[in-house]
Amino acid sequence: MTTSLADHLRALPDESLAALLQHRPDLVVPVPADVSALALRAQSRVSVARALDGLDQFTLQILDAARLTRGPEGATSTDQILAMAAAGPHPPAPTAVRAAVDRLRARFLLYGPEHDLCVAGGIDEVSPYPAGLGRPAAELDPRAAALCADPAKLRRTLLSAPPSARAVLDRLAAGPPVGTVAPGALEAPATGTEDVLPPDLVNGGAPTGSPIRWLVEHRLLVRMSGGRNGTVELPREVGLVLRRDAGPLGPLRTSPPVVSGPPREVKSVDSAGAGQTMEVVRHTEAMLEVLTAEPAPVLRSGGVGVRDLRRLARGLGLDEPTTALLFEVAYAAGLTGEMELTGAVTTRYGGDQQILPTGGYEVWRAVSLAQRWEQLARAWMSMPRQAGLIGQRDDRDRPISVLSPEAERAGAPAARRAVLAVLADLPAGTAPTTDEVLELLDWRAPRRARGRETAHREVLAEAATLGVTGLGALTTYGRLLLAELTEADERGDDPLGLRSEAESGDASTTVRALDGLLPAPVDHVLVQADLTVVVPGPPDPALAAELDVVAEHESAGGASVHRVTTGSIRRALDAGYTADDLHALFRRRSRTPVPQGLTYLVDDVARKHGGLRVGSAGAYVRSDDEALLTEVQADRRLEPLAFRRLAPTVLVTPYQVNRMLTALRDAGYAPVPEDAGGATVLARPKTRRAPARTAIGRAVDPLATPKLPMPRLLGVVEQIRRGEAAARAARRAPAVVRGAPAAGGPVPVSGHGDALAVLQQAVRDKALVWVGYVDAHGATASRLVRPVSIGAGYLRAEDDRTEMLHTFALHRITAAVLEE
Repeated sequence: MTTSLADHLRALPDESLAALLQHRPDLVVPVPADVSALALRAQSRVSVARALDGLDQFTLQILDAARLTRGPEGATSTDQILAMAAAGPHPPAPTAVRAAVDRLRARFLLYGPEHDLCVAGGIDEVSPYPAGLGRPAAELDPRAAALCADPAKLRRTLLSAPPSARAVLDRLAAGPPVGTVAPGALEAPATGTEDVLPPDLVNGGAPTGSPIRWLVEHRLLVRMSGGRNGTVELPREVGLVLRRDAGPLGPLRTSPPVVSGPPREVKSVDSAGAGQTMEVVRHTEAMLEVLTAEPAPVLRSGGVGVRDLRRLARGLGLDEPTTALLFEVAYAAGLTGEMELTGAVTTRYGGDQQILPTGGYEVWRAVSLAQRWEQLARAWMSMPRQAGLIGQRDDRDRPISVLSPEAERAGAPAARRAVLAVLADLPAGTAPTTDEVLELLDWRAPRRARGRETAHREVLAEAATLGVTGLGALTTYGRLLLAELTEADERGDDPLGLRSEAESGDASTTVRALDGLLPAPVDHVLVQADLTVVVPGPPDPALAAELDVVAEHESAGGASVHRVTTGSIRRALDAGYTADDLHALFRRRSRTPVPQGLTYLVDDVARKHGGLRVGSAGAYVRSDDEALLTEVQADRRLEPLAFRRLAPTVLVTPYQVNRMLTALRDAGYAPVPEDAGGATVLARPKTRRAPARTAIGRAVDPLATPKLPMPRLLGVVEQIRRGEAAARAARRAPAVVRGAPAAGGPVPVSGHGDALAVLQQAVRDKALVWVGYVDAHGATASRLVRPVSIGAGYLRAEDDRTEMLHTFALHRITAAVLEE
């Protein structure tokens, strides 16, 4: 088969051979040495499996028809395939069958002319049971073959099968045709001999028999050798008879299943999705702020502990699966990272790392809401992790935690792309059910979808949580995001995924579409008499930063609510604001008159603020108000600080400044720290950040290879052609030059001195000569060359095939034979 396929590939023009490589890009990794190597690789088990994985259900069924209609010589024809496809109750259109055959021929899973089609080698190894049918009876058992050779007797035997035996036959006829038999089933008496059996007390007292033994004894099943419990196989002829109503290939569906759900308005879908994107960004930012205040320790085994995940979930008001998803996505987007703990400090779990926001988090906060969501969505699409596994048990019965290695799944990006591609191919606003999506995936790529139903369900749930879908349908901006990622993959000229980062900072089409759905950022607030501050929309980054300092966050939503408190005003003053700055801030930002109570609160806190001056001795407290210091020294709540009065205006304590500041503030005082020169130290907190991490840019599917553009594929074809010419030329070389003993033909000159004489004569006569030599890797090779010169221990010669000059070390030349 390999030789025949190689001949077909050699006869193809360069464009057709490049088209084959475009359909099956794994064939060029690495580039085959010649056409024979390409044909061998195209029929290997791995390459054939990858090609079959990309085919839809109908195309695979047509391939099964080709396999079932092969003759003794292993060939079939398009007419035979059409005849088998039309044998069912609902035959497909001949044009659909021919289109499927063309798809198979384009991938060289079928090759040859239409009247003499051959099936590529390796297919029978990858899929041993075409259309779920077993092997012919002649290959299994002579007695079963004799029964199948008599159609009338075969039908009578099937009609006489007991109901329990017929149920087994129907199950095996649907495929696969092989079943494992329970221990003792083949030794138990056959069904129909219950009158000689003792009562079966376990199953109600009635005597029972074995339907499997009845089928084996009547040659409808064939017992296979090997296996601890025994294996039986249904012969192909029996399976075809049982399928007489459905057809030999089973039900044929030339197009994907139809979605029955009513379509939704696109505007409603986009609005629902846009609202969810706001929630996702808000919850992610809140989670990162919690991690800023209290980083999550990393377990020694990797990942974040269950207790820390629960702490985050309680703080965010979310369930644990959603919190785990946001944690994983933020990490994939480069917003969080690990930071080494210095010194002897270790976490309560014994680890030496913590998870906290990176420097990229500050950049992320400064961009628009749509850009923040796009970064999260791209990271989710590309991260090779399955967040739905978190909380489950691994193979060693240990819980899978956030960021743990056990949650890594290399095929996760491909699963997300497949699910979203199904939604994108439906009309806009179509909201299929989960089962309908699974049916569509099973039709589009049944080999890939098999066994991944749970992962696909998780993708749908995560897409709804992240706002990629709304009301069960793919949003407009989600469709644009998928198209951008797919186009980048198909372009294939950016293997490192750096193009988007190197391009200008213009917003993508996804960001522009989402921006049109989100409310515009606001730069003003509404200050009310109860000291609450209402933000009537998403705040712009500058306003959000100011509110974080001067107010406490109370509730979120379309309009978020903050509250000004004594503590928030004190925090603003500690950060460097003055009373006049705060008055000006509220007047500038508020669209309503500033309440008098807020003005009084700011002035009152500012008047008390800084009344005490704190420095380090261990630490000291000084104040121009001697009565205030006397009150502090006499305050019983501050006795643990052990204050000692050094002067009428100075108190000292052996404890550090931070502990003393906390104790004074807890007691209701308003001290401010100062440096050694007496200047006030601003108390804007320093936020720790983990080292910057690069967000995941593109999905990496280990089972897929990059698709090369046509010009590069033509270059690969040219390289294969050159390798084929070199191999053909090598086969023409004399045997002694190739390292084999000569069998007729020209007499070689293998002595080194004689070989040198032949080469010198060839230089004078400008004659062609076969040169055998040992290359730098110790392998023997041969070339047909025209010697140009000999000197300094080297031979310079022109290759007769490539017309390029080569230099050979004379001590590496093993033989020389003149070309006749």
